[in-house]
Amino acid sequence: MRIGKILGIVAIVSLVTSCASYYETVMRSTDVDLKYKAAFDYYNQGKYRRSAELFESLILLMQGLPQEDTVQYYTALSNYKMRDYVTAESNFDKFINVFPRSPFTEDAKFLRIKCLYESTYRYELDQTPTRKAMTVIGEFMYENPASSHYDECNAMISEFKERLDRKSFESAKLYYTIEDYQAAHYALKNVLKENADNIYREDVLYYTALASYKYALNSIFEKQRERYLTFIDDYYNFIGEYPESRKRKELDAYYEKAISFTKKDEPKSESEAAELTKEQMREMERLNKKAMKEVKKSAKIKEESK
Repeated sequence: MRIGKILGIVAIVSLVTSCASYYETVMRSTDVDLKYKAAFDYYNQGKYRRSAELFESLILLMQGLPQEDTVQYYTALSNYKMRDYVTAESNFDKFINVFPRSPFTEDAKFLRIKCLYESTYRYELDQTPTRKAMTVIGEFMYENPASSHYDECNAMISEFKERLDRKSFESAKLYYTIEDYQAAHYALKNVLKENADNIYREDVLYYTALASYKYALNSIFEKQRERYLTFIDDYYNFIGEYPESRKRKELDAYYEKAISFTKKDEPKSESEAAELTKEQMREMERLNKKAMKEVKKSAKIKEESK
């Protein structure tokens, strides 16, 4: 029994050694046909590391021959199958530039996109690879509108846009989380300046209003009126776009408090009114007009929904 086990182990070792020996022999060989056949054999067996090395060793040997594009394409494809996306992307990029009219070119372009896709990071990290991938995908879709890969590319673009929008929103929201409300308000405003169609627009407007309210709440008395007026403006922006939002209830409560505070210091006589700066008067008039407009808009939406 023990002798049988030993013989079995010896047989396995011999087989592995034989396989390794064959591979090394082929690698050292100058027989192009032997290498070409062995490379495809290893590829079809799923031994992509060996096929990649053999195909790569054939690149110089096959220059000017009809199989040259096949060898370079399968070099890239073997690296892709090994999930070495950085090397494969470089291989495919080179292939596309050298063989723009090869029958493999469209697939090479798409597989390069897949490599770029796999090399991107989650939204919290650097999004430079994401932007590069979006550019390459956009070019592919423009050049190949009838491609069988078009829908998949479109799905990738949508995923990347969501990732970039979230990155932008979460980066600005971070200031709110650490209670730097002034910086949060500024950063959140910039999110929509840079991309008004951000898919997190409702959340951006919500946190913009929250930031301005809490900034006013924590300000010195002399600055509170002016800053509550900023919150009221942000509040109207939010309810104007999302009158039925679940987040509105909280903002409504803050709005009542802000209005109550601003009314405390409203002038009670003509002489007190004259003391208001022209800028304050213009701001109050603008907000009153906006308030009436938003009230009418909300009433219209409710009437249409009945």
